[in-house]
Amino acid sequence: MFALAPLLLATTALPAQLEGNAPPGGLETPWLHYPNNAGQAPGKGRRVVLIAGDEEYRSEEVQPMLARQLHALGFECYVLFSQNPETGEVDPNQLHHIPGTELIANADLLVIQLRFRELPEAQMKPIVDYIEAGKPVIGIRTSTHAFHYKKNRKDRYAHWDFRAQDWKDGFGRQILGETWISHHGNHGSQATRALPHPMQAHHPALRGVGPAFGPSDVYGVRELPGDATVLLEGQVVSGMSPDDPALEGKKNSPMMPVAWVREILRDDGRPSQRVFTTTMGTADDWTDVDLRRLLLNASLWCLGEADVIPREGFPATLTENWHPTPFGFNGARTGYRPEDYRQGSPWAKRVTAGSATRE
Repeated sequence: MFALAPLLLATTALPAQLEGNAPPGGLETPWLHYPNNAGQAPGKGRRVVLIAGDEEYRSEEVQPMLARQLHALGFECYVLFSQNPETGEVDPNQLHHIPGTELIANADLLVIQLRFRELPEAQMKPIVDYIEAGKPVIGIRTSTHAFHYKKNRKDRYAHWDFRAQDWKDGFGRQILGETWISHHGNHGSQATRALPHPMQAHHPALRGVGPAFGPSDVYGVRELPGDATVLLEGQVVSGMSPDDPALEGKKNSPMMPVAWVREILRDDGRPSQRVFTTTMGTADDWTDVDLRRLLLNASLWCLGEADVIPREGFPATLTENWHPTPFGFNGARTGYRPEDYRQGSPWAKRVTAGSATRE
């Protein structure tokens, strides 16, 4: 079913401590900021940093939308983008420049949607410091292969590479639970129907979450760590429509996990590090309200606050123009800066009600 939702407006502000990081030439701040609202539960003004940087699945559209969802729950949100360092325009093909990562130092939650980034040490260090501190993290789709040190294999952080040997399979395997393996469903012709795992109906992240459909294909998963709990299994669909039946044969027997959580034990006695990963995540996947609701529920679970997740889950209603661009290389919309994404898809005609959403 499709429903319409009202447009949500917000304002931005440049933190005083980061004014020196504004780009030259009078351009606006090189990130998108939704200010905190300390009085609004459950977020209570806590900071979420979302990072967009992939060439294929439109993370530059996804992360601002997810930020608006989290901001509606009371979180302060910053969205960082891969950008052209000279023009300040969002550029998913720019592998080496994501300004603002120092904002992560004071984050309570980090949401990553990256693919094959090779960042300079100064931009990479805040990401590493945050994760090594054992703080909660969410990884989306290609974040299983977020980093690839192709040019500088002796970089200080090259062991975060998705094919690293000294820290086996890098960030993807060691933190999220898996690295890049394969397209299990046929890319571009077999969509995903994500089904809640029947043994995890009680899990707080699944409250109010039903089957979710998305045009991205199911990723192959070799083996998850023993501390992983599968929340959604990915049924390979025989076509690209929500009405298409499941594919017959071995690909759905068994089904691959497409969303899971981890609680990584810490050696120093600190609380476990909480992680949520989904291998779904192209922009149009998030048109499905159940996937959005899972992300919001999982955010609070990652923060150790499962008790505040409503029995029916969070509303996850789209409150802006949402016109996602199909996945594919060299298909990103160009000519936009971070601020252009504030109220939804900047190429969409402004109307008093938002666009259609799968409900």
